Amino acid sequence: MAPRATVPSAPFTQGRFADLPALPRQPHPWMTLPVYRLPVVSGLLGSTDVAVREVGEGPPLVLVHGLMTSGYSWRYVVEALSSSHRVIIPDLPGAGETVAQGRMSAPALAEWLGVFLHAAGARGAPVIGNSMGGYLGMHLALMDPDALGSLLVVHAPGVVTPRMRALHVAMRLPLASWVLGGLVSVSPTRWVHANVHYRDESLKSLEEASVYGQPLSTRAGRAGFASWLRDGLDARTMAAFERALAWRRQDGEPFPVPIHLLYATTDPMVPPSVGRRLAKLLPGVPITWLDDSSHFAHVDTPGPFLDAV
Repeated sequence: MAPRATVPSAPFTQGRFADLPALPRQPHPWMTLPVYRLPVVSGLLGSTDVAVREVGEGPPLVLVHGLMTSGYSWRYVVEALSSSHRVIIPDLPGAGETVAQGRMSAPALAEWLGVFLHAAGARGAPVIGNSMGGYLGMHLALMDPDALGSLLVVHAPGVVTPRMRALHVAMRLPLASWVLGGLVSVSPTRWVHANVHYRDESLKSLEEASVYGQPLSTRAGRAGFASWLRDGLDARTMAAFERALAWRRQDGEPFPVPIHLLYATTDPMVPPSVGRRLAKLLPGVPITWLDDSSHFAHVDTPGPFLDAV
């Protein structure tokens, strides 16, 4: 079935779920990419059977997605990046096709990422991390600098905001995870449609909602999602991370790996103030700003995103 012809929507104007086309209006190669399973055993999350897409030849380059998405989010840039690199794209624990259990704290997921890089033959490779993926990459760099050759942080959290504090309180209320699971279970695809935001919402499709909603269709997947929100974005852990960066700045100690920040001036999910605060904590680290983009610049504006990369 061919994608339905759709015109770009007004900025951040969400359409009706019932009007989603079966396939995205912009074609991409993701569904034809080879996928393999890679066993990864980390100290905090135990054994995971990781779904990995890999394409291209040359030096390795690892793409790490963010919360409530999967490797699928890189669909519009993988072809260009694989022209010069062996691009490796995992589905993180509890996301996409990688089933996982346990407490998905940022330190646990960062440790897992380090083990994955070693298992994939990409230890010391450059990493591009979107959102939570960038946050985990920064954690890993502080834990094990040799694990990454460099890090491009794309719209990542990393400093505590009022919204982060509110989420921290909400996810620790009695039955919070149970209530969240009940809301998501009504329709995982509709939940994804309502909570993944693009500047051009006409880029959405039932294909995307199905891919992102797949892990939320099981009780274990919803429990993992709740843990990502509760433990992965724990405000106390993020405050400690922020203090660690402040101490390094105070001591004149640079970030342990080459790092570049990339943020959108119109991101409704991680506001531009987060990028500015991180830039102050990382003196000398370059930051690139994208206009008329979103939290997912590699989907909304792949051209400017690739120029920045």
